Amino acid sequence: MQFIRFSDLCSSGQAAGRRVFIRADLNVPQDEQGNITEDTRIRASIPAIQMALDAGAAVMVTSHLGRPTEGEFKPEDSLAPVAARMGQLMGRSIRVVADWVDGDFSVAPGELVMLENCRLNVGEKKNKPELAAKLGKLCDIFVHDAFGTAHRAEGTTYGIAETAPIACAGPLLAAEMDAISKALANPKRPLVAIVAGSKVSTKLTILQALAKNVDGLIVGGGIANTFMLAAGLKIGKSLAEPDLLGEATAVIDAMKARGAAVPIPTDVVCAKSFSPDAVATVKAATDVADDDLILDIGPETAATLAAQLKQAGTIVWNGPVGVFEFAAFENGTKTIAHAIAESSAFSIAGGGDTLAAIAKYGIEKDVGYISTGGGAFLEVLEGKTLPAFEVLARRAA
Repeated sequence: MQFIRFSDLCSSGQAAGRRVFIRADLNVPQDEQGNITEDTRIRASIPAIQMALDAGAAVMVTSHLGRPTEGEFKPEDSLAPVAARMGQLMGRSIRVVADWVDGDFSVAPGELVMLENCRLNVGEKKNKPELAAKLGKLCDIFVHDAFGTAHRAEGTTYGIAETAPIACAGPLLAAEMDAISKALANPKRPLVAIVAGSKVSTKLTILQALAKNVDGLIVGGGIANTFMLAAGLKIGKSLAEPDLLGEATAVIDAMKARGAAVPIPTDVVCAKSFSPDAVATVKAATDVADDDLILDIGPETAATLAAQLKQAGTIVWNGPVGVFEFAAFENGTKTIAHAIAESSAFSIAGGGDTLAAIAKYGIEKDVGYISTGGGAFLEVLEGKTLPAFEVLARRAA
């Protein structure tokens, strides 16, 4: 994937004295009083900003925050608390600029300003051409560093990338682009994907896309239950989507046609109710009772999948394979997590529940790359070309 890297522009001196516009993802959670309750995204955005300042650029940074109504400013939509927190972390004062689209403000080399919530600008979400034209005139270099918005073609994520003199990827976005290319575009084989979740319907397009490319497709959670039904197994009263058996069978057949497989669990962990204190019973996949709930894969299945993962060249992980939040039903996900950590494969993981499992089992340093964008990561797995990737590649040509 060809694109211009902001780090290269800085190291070559091309950012010195230039106006640099950085689109970051500063959409942090806040309490009812507007206090920031978790600042990971702010911390993650600082390297690109500091890189620009160190290069002698005049730096503007913006982001969306919450779901404001375009053209209607409310105090709770302001990035002022974000600027204050970023200023604390960077040891500097950061001026917040409102009504900035027409460029009625100044920023000096070595200065950093925060441009107010970009989704307040009329035409932002629909990427109106007149807004895009104005945005491009604000800067000499546009830096996209918000992977979480890479699947959206909005004014500050796409329009400005078309109209700015130079459009490039910041360190966060570049790392995502590199990892995705390594895992999906040019993977070391065998390529094994883990796709889990409650419903096949929410991940059907992902399963269909991966079935054309991967060497092993591990399914978990409610998705696995639907595949078990498709394989002729009984699942009791477990969560499943019987109306999608045809689609599940098609995925299995597509994998078979390529000499690959969707491993169907040979044993499962069942309970009579969905609760943390429910009694867990390991059963053969052929012995599930009518009143059973399948809440995890069994130890035999987990061991088989772990062995497969340890032999993989590349692993893509999206979703825990059981109800890992309950101790009695976490063994499958725990075993999978440790197998990924111990594998020599390049691994890329994404999705909120997946990140929670990675944190729970302390394997952050053993996963090749942890993706920061939920929706964007899923769209990549679907085989879609993200708007940000497309426009940056085109501008680099």
